[in-house]
Amino acid sequence: MWNDLQQFKADFFKALSHPLRIRILEVLSEGEKSVNEIQRALQSEGSAVSQQLSVLRNKNIVVGTKNGKHVVYSLRDPAISELLDVAKDIFNNHLVDTYSMLERLETDKNS
Repeated sequence: MWNDLQQFKADFFKALSHPLRIRILEVLSEGEKSVNEIQRALQSEGSAVSQQLSVLRNKNIVVGTKNGKHVVYSLRDPAISELLDVAKDIFNNHLVDTYSMLERLETDKNS
């Protein structure tokens, strides 16, 4: 059981390990979008976006629903938005810690 959960987590985070995939998920956190809408939002080439959407779809992170001639993508689980927010918080905490450390070093240097 534990090995299955750990493997799922490893595969899940591996699927998130590309900056364009993260940007796609951030865009989809705002609501469902077609490929063209995602491309416009990211100002990125169609082939790159399609390739990364394919990875996210294969890992069941996003779902594509046919809507007429277009496929509309959305997050499979809304908790992904929360995960992205937590990652942003961790990044901001890291910056605050780094900034504080640099201030202490500068203070020590001038003492």
